[in-house]
Amino acid sequence: MTFTTSALTQYIDFNDKNLQLALAAIVFNPTAWNIVARNEYRNKTITRIFGGNAYYGTYFLAACIFSAGMFRDSLYRAALQSQPQVELLPEPLDIVLPVMLFFVGQIFVITSTWSLGITGTFLGDYFGILMDHRVEGQLTLFRDHRFPFNVLRDPMYDGSTMSFLATALWYNSPAGLFVTLFVYIVYQIALRFEGPFTDMIYSNRASQKKD
Repeated sequence: MTFTTSALTQYIDFNDKNLQLALAAIVFNPTAWNIVARNEYRNKTITRIFGGNAYYGTYFLAACIFSAGMFRDSLYRAALQSQPQVELLPEPLDIVLPVMLFFVGQIFVITSTWSLGITGTFLGDYFGILMDHRVEGQLTLFRDHRFPFNVLRDPMYDGSTMSFLATALWYNSPAGLFVTLFVYIVYQIALRFEGPFTDMIYSNRASQKKD
């Protein structure tokens, strides 16, 4: 299927409320967490709510992030079910490829969480819970040799994007392909804010140790 401007309007219903809600949730989640986390780093708002316990604050934020992610995924599935469907792949690739993409994507997400731990995954750095060193991927200065960071620079975001793509292919949804591209762009923008700020946190910790 060739995607042109007319094909987009033919196979993607941009007036669909489900699609609009899914796109809004995709933008809201990383935006909100970046704002909340930066505020936490500067003002310790959540930590104070939990009586000064940074770990409880991080676990609370982790629960919020996880719940919001599940809600976003439910909106995405609802959007795909209400959108036109077109045969995107021939048999048996229409089954095999989305299953493989989803499996690999989830492996990246799960192993990232395992490697970083709850506090490392869910912005514990902003609560003052720092790891021994900044975990970074293969394209950064200080390479981490643990899987999946020895394979991808941002395996959690990349794995999530792969899962969006897998779901789009499973539902034979051109709208899902559009949403996947949208997710990738949003994640890249989010990383431009998250990366430098997290680097600054660890740089400040290193400077304090020297002093």
